Amino acid sequence: MHQIIHSARRIDLSALPSAGRPAPAGGDWVHVRDGVVEATGRGESWRGLLAGGDVPDDATVTDAGGRLLTAGWVDQHCHGGDEVSFDDDGDLEPAVRIHREHGTRALVASLVTNPLDVEAAAASRLAAAVKLSDTLVGIHLEGPFLETAYKGAHAPGFLRPPVLADVQRLYDACDGELRQITLAPEHDEGFAATRWLVERGVAVAVGHTACTRDIAMAAFDAGASILTHAFNGMPGLHHREPGPLGAALDAPHVTLELIGDLVHVQPTLIRTLFSAAPGRIALITDAMSATGCSDGHYMLGSLGVTVAEGVARLDVGGSIAGSTLTMDEAVRRTVACGVALEDAVEAATLTPAWTMGLPAFPLVGERLDPFLVEADGTAVAA
Repeated sequence: MHQIIHSARRIDLSALPSAGRPAPAGGDWVHVRDGVVEATGRGESWRGLLAGGDVPDDATVTDAGGRLLTAGWVDQHCHGGDEVSFDDDGDLEPAVRIHREHGTRALVASLVTNPLDVEAAAASRLAAAVKLSDTLVGIHLEGPFLETAYKGAHAPGFLRPPVLADVQRLYDACDGELRQITLAPEHDEGFAATRWLVERGVAVAVGHTACTRDIAMAAFDAGASILTHAFNGMPGLHHREPGPLGAALDAPHVTLELIGDLVHVQPTLIRTLFSAAPGRIALITDAMSATGCSDGHYMLGSLGVTVAEGVARLDVGGSIAGSTLTMDEAVRRTVACGVALEDAVEAATLTPAWTMGLPAFPLVGERLDPFLVEADGTAVAA
């Protein structure tokens, strides 16, 4: 099957996300054959494929009409879905499938805090699944190296400082698939764990932390490059002590994760964050096993969670316990907050892909599931 999509605006990795990067100009086209990119270009040159006989007359030709063209969403922080957690010892495919059904094509699977032996075993199982998957692209360890005062939905009894031997054990269990790890930098003495991980190509995130702006900035100077779910799991943005969020805003290499469900962060602050750190926001779902399911009782690691009206909270303490969000809904809700469509789509594709070291758009010879994005952020398979 041949397909040509023309007159699109393509967001990809032709340039790194940055505050001055121009919006896609439009006029892009792509030729796909049996799900594989055959050629790309700009302007009216696609017509030559038809005239020259390179593409049969019965090829599907889609006029994108200036809509944004993507290769699907990139979610760098997701715990599961369809009653499956990525910590589980079993078939993970239902969780992957529910997010693929909503347009996610690259997903970093996140593990919550558990006893070290349990977490290492889960990481090893997950690494094997990543190697066999065309959607799972790596592992995110969100714990156990977190601060108890900002533990969120992590079991406090299993939290520990990032002693290098423990960090290395979990790194080894991930068998080369560890892309991101969240640390509370105030417990990383001399930032030894941060430096060790960065040297091995792992993106270190500051999160679930009580640290000051200066400590967070020192961690970013040591190589940390992500702020885990901005505003959540950290002190608030105070005018005399801006905390880790203030440090992230001051560090131009840092990507700020943002849960776009409008529960974790209020619309005013969503707009503010996009304005304050243009090109550096990565929309995430932080989705847990209840995603795609009805309200009810679920587990997040070792902790009980009740979902009511789509909002997940711990049974004990009532903390928000991840989300039931999918990336297509995250983009729509972000646009509805007043964020520009291009910025919201970039935050769900280009920025997380760049942050995780992934391509945002396939090259010639690689597989492509093309999506066109409507003005309200709705993605439609092309």
